[in-house]
Amino acid sequence: MKKNKKYKYIHGPSTTEHGSRTYEINGARLPSVTTILAKTKDQTYIKRWYEKKGYKEAERIKNLSSKRGTAMHRFIEKHIQGHGYNDLTGVGVQAKPMAEKIIEVGLPPITEYYGSEITLYYPGLYAGATDLICLHSDMETIVDFKQANQPKQRDWIDDYYMQIAAYAMAHDYIHGSKIQQGIIMICTPDCYYQEFKFQGADLRREKHKFLKRLDEYYKLVQEFKPKFGAAQIDAPTLLKEFEKDK
Repeated sequence: MKKNKKYKYIHGPSTTEHGSRTYEINGARLPSVTTILAKTKDQTYIKRWYEKKGYKEAERIKNLSSKRGTAMHRFIEKHIQGHGYNDLTGVGVQAKPMAEKIIEVGLPPITEYYGSEITLYYPGLYAGATDLICLHSDMETIVDFKQANQPKQRDWIDDYYMQIAAYAMAHDYIHGSKIQQGIIMICTPDCYYQEFKFQGADLRREKHKFLKRLDEYYKLVQEFKPKFGAAQIDAPTLLKEFEKDK
């Protein structure tokens, strides 16, 4: 997989406070895509899961999954960049075969990549970091790598779809691109691999769903009131413009 420097990316440092992540972009503090989705998500299932497992056990599982996911991402990132990497910690030993499975099954259709672990942002509205922007099966694609404790069903991972859709909108706006496809690559600790692809009307639908959540977020949360410049737009207006073009 070769690197194509077609797009020039910036790095936006992130900060997490009280469970909310923000990115510092050109002097503006923007909420992350994951924070926006978390703040507007129906928490019923999560609350029930915590009650079933007990708070202490639920936190242990959540923290282990987060560390394993971070380690898995690190292995894949280093592979894409052509660097050797190893992690001999217990979490690293678990994550390595998961990363190798994604590398073996998920990455072969990718002929070139534009960026790995890249900061993306939509001025005045949101920001985030995506795992991989690449040419997959001759289509400009945003890829997200996920670890999962068990195999996923499509209707369980709505937020994953909206996350990629948000990144696609930001990439197209800033870089003048036309992202055609989103792919979610998932692996469990026992190396069961799943891949979810979406394009065309499906990608557009996920963009619309994210814009609704973005609009809801700015109605709910006050600490991130955006300052709009000449080239910027607020969430309600962006949603209306998007619906007008449907």
